[in-house]
Parts: sequence; C-alpha cells; structure tokens
Amino acid sequence: MSVAFRPFFSVITPTYNRAHTLGRAFVSLCDQTFQDFEWVVIDDGSNDATGDLVARWQAQARFPIQYHWQVNQHKKVAFNRGVARASGHFVVVLDSDDTLAPNALFDMAAVWNDIPEADRHRFAAVTGLCARPDGRIVGDAFPDDVFDASVLDITFREGVRGEKFGCTRTDILRRFPYPEDIPGYVPESLVWRAIARAGYLTRFVNQVFRVYYPTQGSLTSQSALTTGNLPGLCLLARDTVVNCLPWFRYRPLEFFKAAARYSRFRLALWRSGLSVPAAVHLHGAAAWCLVVLALPVGVTLHLLDQQRGGMPSESPKENRHV
Repeated sequence: MSVAFRPFFSVITPTYNRAHTLGRAFVSLCDQTFQDFEWVVIDDGSNDATGDLVARWQAQARFPIQYHWQVNQHKKVAFNRGVARASGHFVVVLDSDDTLAPNALFDMAAVWNDIPEADRHRFAAVTGLCARPDGRIVGDAFPDDVFDASVLDITFREGVRGEKFGCTRTDILRRFPYPEDIPGYVPESLVWRAIARAGYLTRFVNQVFRVYYPTQGSLTSQSALTTGNLPGLCLLARDTVVNCLPWFRYRPLEFFKAAARYSRFRLALWRSGLSVPAAVHLHGAAAWCLVVLALPVGVTLHLLDQQRGGMPSESPKENRHV
C-alpha cells in the first residue's frame, strides 16, 4: 500500500452485479462537501458492466477510485480486502445501493475532531443514523445527541435498535477482520463487538450520515436466510451467550432469546448435514445453563422453521451480504 497519498477517509463499497444501483452511490460521493477521500470498490465477482462503469468514473471523478475484482467470496472477504487496500485514516463502508447524505463525510470528520486529541486513542469510531429516502429515521435515536459508549453498552444497556452508520479507524479494523474461516454470511456485529470488548469507545451522534435504499434481488439486500447462513447466525448467538455475559443484567430476555436461537441454528446445522465450525461450540457453565433453559423454545422455533420449509427472514440490513 502506498503511503504517498493518505486521505482522511477510504469509502469502501463491496459490490456484486449492482451496476444498475452503483451510480447512486457514486453521485452521492461526487456531491460530498468534504472531498478528502478515496473510493475503494471491491467487485465480488460481478459479470455485469460494473468494471466498465467504474473505469469511466475513474477518468472523470475528482477523487481517486480503486477498483479490484475478485472471485465471488462473500461480503466478509470483500470487506477485509477493502480494508487491506484502504489508504485513509478512517473507513466508511457504503453499500452499492445506498447513498451518503451530502454533508456526511464533513460531519463525520467534524465529530471526530471534536473529541479531545488526548482521548482519541480510546475511540474506534464515529456512528450516526440512517434515514429512508422519505427522511424517516431507521430504528432508534441515541440517548443524547452526543453519546460516548461502547457498541455493547449501546446495544444491551441502552437498548438502541436499528441500522446505524459511520466511520471506523482503519488501523483498528485491520486488527479485527471478519473471520474468513466461517462459511457463508458472517454478521457485522461480531466485528463491532470484538472491538468493543477490546476497550474501544464509539462517539454516537444523532446525525443522519446515510440514506438507506431497500433494494430487492441482490446480495446487498439479502434477507432470506439460507442453509449457508447458518454457521454465521449460530456464531452470533454463541457470541452473545458466551462473550457478552457482563451485559446480561441489562437485557436478560435478549440473552434468553439468543440462547434459543443458538439451539435453533445448531439443530438446523445438524439437520442439514453441515459440519459445525469449532468457533460455534459453547464453553462456560453460564452459557450452557442459558442454552439448556432456552432449549424448549429453540426446538420449537426449529420445528416451525421446518414447517415453513426454510429459515425465516431477519433484519435485512444486519444480514446484508454486500
């Protein structure tokens, strides 16, 4: 990676056959009031006109554009490759069917610069809100307009729900990559939780940074869960009941639900004949107790899944492939 150019942001866009929506993201980057960034497009095996389209943009854009094609390997690999190639101090992950608010990069940089310089080593990210095209906010706002906390605190102690968006320090993301040894989909939450458990804070702000476009028929907007998603879903449930127990006192019901989902997805893995990754195995007496207590619910959910003929849909953004 060249060190001659070091923009403030690297905007990373993993994409797959999204030539018909990628222009929306490009225009929103052109419209940014803050232009100290590069765009890193990781093409996860597209066979449409994505490459030709990006080549035209490279010739006309005011900002540098990196384009890298790879054999289709899922979002986790595309994300890791993008972070490895990023030159910026911060990474912004912009989906190929969404847009940035016109002042998003300016506002994110301003929020970061408002953190006292002596404290910045404790912070990993700046995170704000998402809005739909009609302006409605997605999910919950944060408890205060400026709120410093870990991702685990905001999730379990504060109970904030819904899609959020911001920037993360590149050096920290390189230390906490997506696990590539888990087949199929891997939830983003696993990365952000690992960063939080390492002691890093996030500055949460009630500012809209991204406009969310629910687009059907792409890996970007994938919401129907398939057999290939099971290891990642099981890993997320395990992470809750094994690694997040210090937050149990705030949301015990959420931990019970996670324990039920663990049984549900483990049973589905067993029934499908897929091997169970070692990372999915439980350990610890407290985790086992939770899973055993929730086992009847997990079995019931699994049986209902079978009656429906497959896995249900969950939060579409949390399960987005690219």
